[in-house]
Order: sequence, then C-alpha cells, then structure tokens
Amino acid sequence: MKALPVFTGSKTIFFYIIREIFFAFFVCFLFFFFVFFVNQLLLMAREILSKRVPLFEVALLVLYALPSIIAMASPFACLTGTLMTIGRLNSNNEILVFLSSGLSYRSVFLPALLVGVLISLFSFFANDILLPAGTVQFSRLYRRILISSPALELEANSVKRFKNSVIITGQVTGRAIQDILIIDRTRDGERRIISAREASLEDLGEGGLSINLVQAFVQSGRENLKKNYDYALAKTLSYRVSQDDMMEGVYDINAREMSSVDVKKEIIKQEKTILDNVDRERRRIAEDALVIENALRRGSREHNRFDSLMTDWSYTVDAAAQIPKDRNFSTYRLEYYKKFSIPFGGISFVLAAVSIGLMTRKSGQVVGFIVGICIAALYWGLLLIGQALGTILNFSPFWSMWFPNVLAISLGLGLTLAKASAK
Repeated sequence: MKALPVFTGSKTIFFYIIREIFFAFFVCFLFFFFVFFVNQLLLMAREILSKRVPLFEVALLVLYALPSIIAMASPFACLTGTLMTIGRLNSNNEILVFLSSGLSYRSVFLPALLVGVLISLFSFFANDILLPAGTVQFSRLYRRILISSPALELEANSVKRFKNSVIITGQVTGRAIQDILIIDRTRDGERRIISAREASLEDLGEGGLSINLVQAFVQSGRENLKKNYDYALAKTLSYRVSQDDMMEGVYDINAREMSSVDVKKEIIKQEKTILDNVDRERRRIAEDALVIENALRRGSREHNRFDSLMTDWSYTVDAAAQIPKDRNFSTYRLEYYKKFSIPFGGISFVLAAVSIGLMTRKSGQVVGFIVGICIAALYWGLLLIGQALGTILNFSPFWSMWFPNVLAISLGLGLTLAKASAK
C-alpha cells in the first residue's frame, strides 16, 4: 500500500518531463525549421523566383521540399530541447526534489529517451517516405515550369547537362547569351563542339528550345582519330534541344532523395556491376601476364615491344585496383547509412543531452540552447568530414556516418558514469 503513492508520483513525473521536453522540442524545432526554410527559400529565389515563375508554383516547390527540412531539423531540435529542459529542471532544483523523493536518475533518462525514440522515428519517416514522395512531385512541377519557360535552365556562367549535350554559357541577359559553347555527339558518333560569341533563345513550345547562334564555329571528329577532323563556319546556326532531352536532364533524383530501400537496391546493382568489371579486368591482367611470360620464354629481344607490354600490364593493374573505389558507389553507400544516422541521432543526442543538462547549475535553458547549437554545429562538421573521408579516401561508410552518433553516446555514458562514481 505504501508503494502506491511512489508509483503515482513517478508516473506524474514521467509525463511531466515528457511534456516539458516536447514543448522545448517544439520551440527549438521552429528555430531550426526557420533556419533551413529560409535557406531553401533563398535557393528558390535565386533559381526560380528571379525568372518570374508564378508565386503559387514557387510555394508548391517549397512545400514539396519541406520533408527534407523536417528530417534535418528534428534531431537537432531534440538535442537542444532536451538540453534546455533538463538544464532548467536542474537549475531550479527540481531534479534534486525528484531524487529526494526516492526516485533515481532513471526517472529522468527514461522519459527523455522515449521522446528521443519517437522523434527519431518521426524524422526517419519524413526522410525515408515523405522526402522521396515530395521529390517526385518537386521534379514533376519543376519540369512543367521548365517546359513553359525553357530559358529557366540557361543561367549566366553555368554548365547545363541535357540528355545528349552539354551547354556552357557566359553572360545571360533575358534571352540573349554572350559566349556559348555546346558539346554533343553527331548521329555518326562523332564528338562535336559548337561555339559562338552571341546567341538567342527561342521557345518552341512542345518542340523544346532553339538556340540561334551568330558567327558559329563547328568542329567534329572521332576521338580515336585526333588529327582527322572537320570544321565549318556559319553566320547563323540554329541548335535545337528537344523537350525529351530537356526533361531527361532536369533534376535527376540522387541517392539523398531516394528511400533507403531504393538506395539499397541501387547499391546491390552497382556492386554487381563493379564485381563484373573487376572480373573482366582480372582476366585482362591474366592475359597480359601470359603474353609477357611467353615473350620472356622466347627470349625476345624486341625491347621496345617488351617495354610496351609491361607498360600496358601496369596500366591494367592500376585500372583494376581503381574499380572498387568508384566514387559514385561510395556516395550511395554513404547516403544509405546517413539515412539512418541522422534521424536516429535523436536517440544518441538525448543520452548526451541529459548528462550535460544535469551538470547545469544556473541559467539552464540559456546554457542548454547555446550548448545545443554548438553540439549541432560540431555534429554537422563531423558528418561533412566523414562524408569527405568516405568519398575521397574510401573510408568505411558506416563509421563515416555513425561516428558522430557513437561519440555522442560515449559522451553521455561517460558523463553519467562519472557522476555516478562521484556519488
């Protein structure tokens, strides 16, 4: 009978801490959401709003981009909100009252951890389900805007890749372009380069986009015959980009905007391709080695030919070694682990935040907010470093993305054990 009041009190405290953390989380979420939202809005203003796209369609594009903002803001808001809440409870001696009532630190950790799990699941849902769906709608709307205003994609001093061509522009004023370079292939498979000092854009509607060049220079030739090429000069030249080519090159969906299931399927597909390429290169190496061995056994005195075989063999070995280090494959693996590490960073953040918050004595909310911002900046910096190491140095993608979480968990557990041993 005596245990009933204690149980009732602990239950009340449990929901009290949950309510306080959720309130602080909501306030911090609005802060981080505003920061990311303004950044997204500035990108829209730079890329689309400046092209006089209707405001309603700009609003729809921003709406479709919201899942990515939600997924990024939630873990950081969880960190800062938990720090602010635990810091305030500790500075107001409420934690001391809980402990004096016979409760343990577990009564503080458990509700905070529950909030972290719920926020992590919400962030993962936004990142893995809402984000891909929003990206599809974003891409469709963006393509429709492009079709209605083809000049949108040709910005000043930019490189635009379409399905069958690359267009490099200089200064762009309205529909007039200064200095333009076009690289594509002819129907015969020849590489073609077209350049002009001036050009103008013409909207062909469903026919796509026409680039009317003035004083154009055209050079074409096969890559394996560098000294055999053709060239031509033209006072005026019309170069057309079909609607299909334009839509093919607009807003390709990358690994970040795919679901974890789709990214995993792409990783398996690329891994199979890489293994096939490695096997093919190994066969080439074996064949080259056999040719060299036969030349040595014959006692060949053709030193030039032998040196050439050795050089080719060395190039083949180097090429085979580079295949598994494919940067695109590394990017997909990094993004796969990143899809889990950032959303579920909320759980690791809670463990660290509670331990740090319990050390706060005065101005708990202010100190918690400042410390939360600093930890969020450090976490983001470690993610960028990990991504660079995984892409450039082929470092383990798992540890590249999960190291900040492991560090946060280790920090939380270390501070907790230190506090427990001090008592």
